[in-house]
Amino acid sequence: MAIGVRSYDEVSLAQLRADPYPTYRTLRAEAPVAWLAPAGIHLATRFDDIMRIEKDHETFPALDLRSLQIKAMGHSLMRRDGADHGRQRRALDPTFAPGVAKRHWQPLFEDIANDIIEGLYEQGRADLFSDFAAPLASRCLMHILGLTQIDWRDLCRWSQALMDATGNYGDDPAIWARGKEAYDSIDRAIEARVPELQEAPDQSAISSMLHAEDPLDMADLRANAKVIVGGGLNEPRDATCTAVLGMLTNPDQLARVREDETLWRIVFEEAVRWIAPIGLYPRRVARRVEIGGAVLEGGDAIGLSVASACHDEDHFDDGERFDIFRKRSPHLAFGAGPHFCLGTWIARMQVGQIGVPALFHRLPNLRLDPDHEPAIEGWVFRGPTSLRVVWDA
Repeated sequence: MAIGVRSYDEVSLAQLRADPYPTYRTLRAEAPVAWLAPAGIHLATRFDDIMRIEKDHETFPALDLRSLQIKAMGHSLMRRDGADHGRQRRALDPTFAPGVAKRHWQPLFEDIANDIIEGLYEQGRADLFSDFAAPLASRCLMHILGLTQIDWRDLCRWSQALMDATGNYGDDPAIWARGKEAYDSIDRAIEARVPELQEAPDQSAISSMLHAEDPLDMADLRANAKVIVGGGLNEPRDATCTAVLGMLTNPDQLARVREDETLWRIVFEEAVRWIAPIGLYPRRVARRVEIGGAVLEGGDAIGLSVASACHDEDHFDDGERFDIFRKRSPHLAFGAGPHFCLGTWIARMQVGQIGVPALFHRLPNLRLDPDHEPAIEGWVFRGPTSLRVVWDA
């Protein structure tokens, strides 16, 4: 813990997983940059402090070899800075650029969403987490990555294992073991596909990295693929369930959206602000600095709680309430600066333009199952883990 930084130890990791927002509210008010003792990290919780950090990469670089993400996934572009980061990000542009999302991915994603809903329709009930959001995100991601030969259920399992390992601040050995199994399985899947993609390039991320103007070596390619497996599945999956939950618990807002279909894009942005799927990511402190009333020393690590920033009272009135009509203000659910989420445009399309609207268009009188409460958990990564619904089949 850096000198002069308040230590906050009045909460357990179990409490944070259940609901981190009361802790964040306390920290924003009393110690916006604090030592979070149960997790063993410094934590920044205010919007303006996090924006300052993201704009100063000399003082707060992304590279930190102690990163749990590096341990879980390898040394990806997420933990690189400057020209090195830019080179790897450019290698992925042919897959993730906004125009590519609309032109290439949208028709495929629409077909996948419609196919899943067609298979559910006659049942009249489902857990949207496991029956719609997870298969939609996984089946779309198989094509985005280029791992079309695998089972979507395996990709779901690998993604969750990697994300659990990346958030393993409690250093649970079982979580590391599951993460390592996923790590090795993904490497084998990549190895099987690389020869085909070298011979027949396509729009996928693995192909883009292989055929970039400055191609990535296999270590970088594998690490970046694992980052995409993690965030590219969990984030749209969780955002889908969050957006549906927000709509079904606010019927007045849903009625307005049904009258004006252009509001679905606002539904998506409010959903990821309300419950940020990726709630925390780290930065390294390169030199002594004062921020948020605390003094950090060179070598310290700091976690940026964008989930907290998305509820910051200075930017969002009543931030813990889902409200698509709130005053528009930029959120930090996708980060900021050079590391702004590469998959943002694809997620907006997959969730906000395709997945969530399709559910409300095609499942008559969609509503929450009165016999099952929605379940939400997580703090490093957070979202619904069960969302049972019924409709008039």
